[in-house]
Amino acid sequence: MTSLTSFWSSYITLLTLGTIVAVTLLLFATRKGERKGSTDQTMGHSFDGIEEYDNPLPKWWFWLFLGTVIFAVGYLALYPGLGNWKGVLPGYEEGWTGVNQYRKEMAKAEEQYGPLFKKYAAMPIEALAKDEQALKMGGRIFASTCSVCHGSDAKGAHGFPNLTDNDWLYGGEPATIETTIMEGRKAAMPAWLDVIGEDGIKNTAAYVRSLSGLKQAEDARVNLAEGQKIFQSNCAVCHGPEGKGQHAMGAPNLTDSVWLYGSSLTNVQQTLRYGRNGNMPAHKEFLGNDKVHLVAAYVYSLSNKATGK
Repeated sequence: MTSLTSFWSSYITLLTLGTIVAVTLLLFATRKGERKGSTDQTMGHSFDGIEEYDNPLPKWWFWLFLGTVIFAVGYLALYPGLGNWKGVLPGYEEGWTGVNQYRKEMAKAEEQYGPLFKKYAAMPIEALAKDEQALKMGGRIFASTCSVCHGSDAKGAHGFPNLTDNDWLYGGEPATIETTIMEGRKAAMPAWLDVIGEDGIKNTAAYVRSLSGLKQAEDARVNLAEGQKIFQSNCAVCHGPEGKGQHAMGAPNLTDSVWLYGSSLTNVQQTLRYGRNGNMPAHKEFLGNDKVHLVAAYVYSLSNKATGK
C-alpha cells in the first residue's frame, strides 16, 4: 500500500473523524429540540397541497443512523481508510487490500494444493495425459485461463487455434506445447501489399488457396502461375516450397483445410495484404511451472485421444 506524506495522512484522518463526530453531535442536537409524542400541528409550509406534520423522527431511524456511525468507526479501525493507518484486521499485518487478500488466498491454496502440484510436476506430460485426476485439474485451469480465447471446448475461433486437432503452428510435442504456454508466442506474418502490389496479392491468394484444393470462382481473374512464382520468391522461406509450413517459424501448413483466419478469397487476400500479428501471452509468471505443466498435459491430451497415444 502506497504511503502518504504526514500532512496528507493527518489531513485525511482529521477530516474523516471530524465528519463522523460532527454528524453524531448534530444527530443528538436535533433530538433535543424535537417535540415529544405525535401531533396534528404542521410545519407551516405546503408543497403542492402536501403539508408536513411537526412530529419527531421515528426511534428506529435514530438507532439505524447511530448504527451506521458505529459501523463506520469499526470499519475504519479494521481496514485502511485513515491516511496511513493500516487497520488491525487479523491476518493482514500490512493492512487489508485486494492485492494482500489475493496473496493470502494464493498462499493458502499453495499450502493445500502445492504438494499435489509438485507430485504431478515430476511426472512426464505423456503420463499425465492418461491420469484422470491430473486432466481434471488441468482442464479447470484451462477453463479459467485459456478458454476465453480458445473456447470452452478448445476448438478455437477466428484467429485462435483449434487445440483438438493435429495441426500445430509450433509443434504438438509435449515439450513444445509446454514451452508455448510458458513463454508465449508472437506471430509475425508481414504485410505484402507494398512488395507485390494488388495484382500480386490477388494471384498469390488464389495460388495459396489452390494448395489445399480450394477452387476459384469461375469469374475470378487470377493468374495461378504468377501467384506460384511470387509465392516461391517471397513466401516459401517461411512456409516451405510446398507450402507445408515450418514449426520453427510458426508458419502454418497451407496445404490442409485448417485456416486460422478463414479460407475465403477475401480473408486470404486480407492476410497477405496487411499481415497478421497474433499474440499468445506467456503464462509462466501467472500460473507458475507446476500449473503450466498440468495445462500442457491437458492440451496434449485433446489432440491425442483419437490417436490412442
